[in-house]
Amino acid sequence: MSLAKPWRDLHRSTVGSAPSRYGVYELGDADGATLGFGTGVLRDGLKEALAYGDADKVRWELADSPEHAERLLAEHVEE
Repeated sequence: MSLAKPWRDLHRSTVGSAPSRYGVYELGDADGATLGFGTGVLRDGLKEALAYGDADKVRWELADSPEHAERLLAEHVEE
């Protein structure tokens, strides 16, 4: 299931505004269809997605730790 957050365009400015905190992020295409999820330090993951991925949009949810991010991911994948 998708994150309950608004989509943001995946651009350098979006990556620059992403916090350097752990979280789970969802990548989407131009129409807002989910392409995949990731966890980790948000800014680092989004830099990689921007450089190497096909995503046009992103949304994220902050986590308190890597373990918390993995739990959030599991909740969204299971739904």
